[in-house]
Amino acid sequence: MTSAQDISQMFDTESEKLQNLLGVAETKSDLSIHEIVETYYQVMNVSTMITMLKTQATENNSLLDKIQNIEKFISGKFNSEIHPKITQQLVSSIQETTKNLQSVNSNEQSKEKIESDAKLFEELRQKMSTKEFVEQYDKGLSND
Repeated sequence: MTSAQDISQMFDTESEKLQNLLGVAETKSDLSIHEIVETYYQVMNVSTMITMLKTQATENNSLLDKIQNIEKFISGKFNSEIHPKITQQLVSSIQETTKNLQSVNSNEQSKEKIESDAKLFEELRQKMSTKEFVEQYDKGLSND
């Protein structure tokens, strides 16, 4: 069984990773799909750790303080600022890609054009899939 110090250290490491990802998300105006998924994964990872640690850390005031600080950070920084920004970015990007695909001249069907359109459709699929993933997080927020 791992010691309380090991658990606290693991929580510190994962929390620091989360803070770094949110720092990037906050400063970067256009996150890649990979960055979005990685950010949400880390938020959910740390949130899950918090849920598990709260029951185990009832006597460890230092760990409880860390947990509360990270909860406030997720609630204040991510849920209130970054999550809405990412959601809007995805909606705008999907609209732009859809518009690009709809404005295609159907008379112009060269091999390069078909390949370009196929890439746009794949990009649109990835964006829509990521948006659905982000919306699932949003639904979890409304259930809390």
